[in-house]
Amino acid sequence: MQFLAAIAAGGAIGSVLRYLLSGRIMAMVSNGFPYGTLIVNILGGFAMGVIAEYLGRHYPEQNMLRLFLTTGILGGFTTFSAFSLETMVLLEKGELLLASFYIIASVVISVAALAGGVFIIRSFT
Repeated sequence: MQFLAAIAAGGAIGSVLRYLLSGRIMAMVSNGFPYGTLIVNILGGFAMGVIAEYLGRHYPEQNMLRLFLTTGILGGFTTFSAFSLETMVLLEKGELLLASFYIIASVVISVAALAGGVFIIRSFT
């Protein structure tokens, strides 16, 4: 039951952080393209790489902390369901090129960011 509480608490924190950061980004760049979600997903991918690799190497027994940070905070922070909805909105607007860019950038750059986080931790350990 403690694991579920850790995930729920982390999810609440991550969701609020996503809302605040994404909203701030969208207020700065309001041209209809979902930059807020894209940047949140890239940052979340990078953070997942750093945290998962670091905890796995240095604190493999810290399951509660791992679940709180990865499944909880980062699970609430990243927004693949929002990504899917925003992609559909772009497609419905007839923005095939923008939707294609958004899909490729979200997936490829987010995975690359995660790999970058893993690389950084592996470089220092």
